[in-house]
Order: sequence, then structure tokens, then C-alpha cells
Amino acid sequence: MNTSIDPKQKAAFVLVHGAWHSGGCWDKLIKELSNDGYAAVAIDLPGAGNNAKFPASFHDRPLNPGVFATEASPNAGVNQQQRTDAIITAVEQAESLGNGQVILVGHSLGGVTLSPVCEAVFDKIASVIYISGFMLPSGMPAVAMIQNEIMSSSLVRTLLLADPEKTGAMRLDPNSEDPVYIDRMRQAFYGDLTEDDFSDVRGKLHCDEPASVFVQPSAITKEAYGQVDRHYIRCAEDRVIPLAGADFMITSVDKEMENKTSVHTLQASHSPFYSQTEELAKILIGISASE
Repeated sequence: MNTSIDPKQKAAFVLVHGAWHSGGCWDKLIKELSNDGYAAVAIDLPGAGNNAKFPASFHDRPLNPGVFATEASPNAGVNQQQRTDAIITAVEQAESLGNGQVILVGHSLGGVTLSPVCEAVFDKIASVIYISGFMLPSGMPAVAMIQNEIMSSSLVRTLLLADPEKTGAMRLDPNSEDPVYIDRMRQAFYGDLTEDDFSDVRGKLHCDEPASVFVQPSAITKEAYGQVDRHYIRCAEDRVIPLAGADFMITSVDKEMENKTSVHTLQASHSPFYSQTEELAKILIGISASE
């Protein structure tokens, strides 16, 4: 950290990871923010990272596709309220690390957690920032957005290897030995990473994302969520949430709220915290400085 800059004089960040990831995906970004004197909190959500459990069939190699497609997930009991509560606790922690203002940042499915946190503790959030995230209008669950025709170019559905109704999870295989499948995963999440960097980060993914999170409808209101300064960072080379999908969500939420979303664009794939860390940090710091 740049010791000439006191974090107590600045807002603190709370960083929320996306599906199949963990709080560790933010490590490079946290270092960049720290170099500019910003404190940041990043946790593993319930059912993710060190909190994730793997089905027994995941460890059997070669993989038995039939068993893997149907075995019940040990993460199936995780729900959205648990994740919301965990991030509210992180927000309360972050309040004491900076000047009392908290900037809430979420990537991809992490956006599903950002919205109810803002709804619940809007008075604690200076700004909310979605990075290629699911910023959903009221009443819409993430699964409806994923299945929307406007998301037809997304590669996510081609990576799923199990029936979520049977397993209770959206399941993929980061340890797959199928080169076609692994290349599709790289294109989806990390299209602008080198092969070596991709190999390193995919080894940190878990396989089961709780299905209940995907079917929980968004519940945002003008009176709470709509009071928070809102930003969306689009990723121009994203093959999980294409630009058309991002723009659809931005327009849909803006129609419901009196305030408008400030839109930023990176020439990056779905995970700029890995591939364009400095550029992403500049956007976040710029938003903080405007508060």
C-alpha cells in the first residue's frame, strides 16, 4: 500500500465474485486499489471458494458423464438470502476500513447479490458497480435473462453438464480433459488471457453453483435500490453477457428507476479483473473520486 495515502480518507470497496469463482479472483485488483490507498473486502460467498463442496463424481477420473449429470449437489441448499447476508456483513466491515462510504462492486452472477444488498442497506452504499453483471429488473431471475433470446450468443449454456432440477446446481467441469470443452470455457470467461494464465485460473474454479440463486427473482424498488448511484461496466469482447444483453438490462432497470445507470466500456472479455486489472482499477477509482 502507498503509505502516504490514508485509506481512512477514502471510500472502501466490497468486491463480490461471480459464478464458479471465489473471492481470490479479486487479488490483483485489490493490489491495484491498495496502491492508490483504497481498502477492499472480498469474501468467498456461501457455496463458493473455500465454502464450496464438490460432488463425489467430480473427483472420479475419467469422468462418468451420466453420474456427473445427475448426482445431487452438496451446494444445493445454499440460497440467495445467505449470500445477501454475507455481503451485508462485508459492507459493515468495510465501513470501518475507509471514510465510512462503501462502494459495492460485483461481477457476473455477483450482480444478483448486489441488488438485494443495495435494497436492504441502501443508506450504507455510496455507489454500486456491475462488471458484466446480472443487473436484473424487478421480478426477473437470472435464469430468465440467460434464456432470453438476446443472450443467444452466450457460451455459458454450452458449458453446463447437468440437469439443475436433478442436481440442484448449475454444474460445469473445470477439470475436464476435453480440449474442445476447455477451449470453450476459455473463450467464455477469459478470452483475452494467455494459455498459461488461463490454466492457472481455471484450476481455482468450483463446479457447482447453487441453482436456487439463478431462479430467485430480483426485488428492487425506487425507494431503496433506486437511491444508490449506479454504474455498469460493459465488456466489449464478453461471451457470457454480450453487449446486447448488458444494454438490455441497463435499459430495463433504468425504466424502473428515477436515476440512470452510468455506463462504462472496457475492450475486454468477461473477466477484466484478470486481463485488464489496471484499466478496471482506474474506472473504479474514478467513480470513487466523483463521490
